Amino acid sequence: MSDVLSQETFDFVLANELKRAARSQNFVTLVLMEPRVGDRSDAVREIAVLVSRELRETDLLAAGEGVVSMVLLDTDLQNSGRVIDRVAARLQNYQFTAPLDIAVGAACCPTDGADTDTLRRVAMSTRTDLARRPNRGTAHA
Repeated sequence: MSDVLSQETFDFVLANELKRAARSQNFVTLVLMEPRVGDRSDAVREIAVLVSRELRETDLLAAGEGVVSMVLLDTDLQNSGRVIDRVAARLQNYQFTAPLDIAVGAACCPTDGADTDTLRRVAMSTRTDLARRPNRGTAHA
């Protein structure tokens, strides 16, 4: 189970992890989950708690302004797809306080970019509705 970080702490650690990944030639995948509901702050907190149970202790998790952010260390897109599928199954079987749709997107370093801004942009551009996402464990989320 991962602790939920503040967005500021998450961004700082992500920047350092991207530098480490470049030095060691490892993968890092950024996953963004965005609830589509009126009051997103409660939904973000609920999603973060559920997601924290599916991540490794070494992975990073933040509940920020309307978005849940995850960093899967030493994980390429194919393997991140498996994690996203596991998270999707948990979220789809959970009774949220209000009905909501969740959009999810992912980007991998170095495949999609090597800096935080590029990875966020790619992850946001690859977002799909979690309920419509094929459960395949491969390719972009």
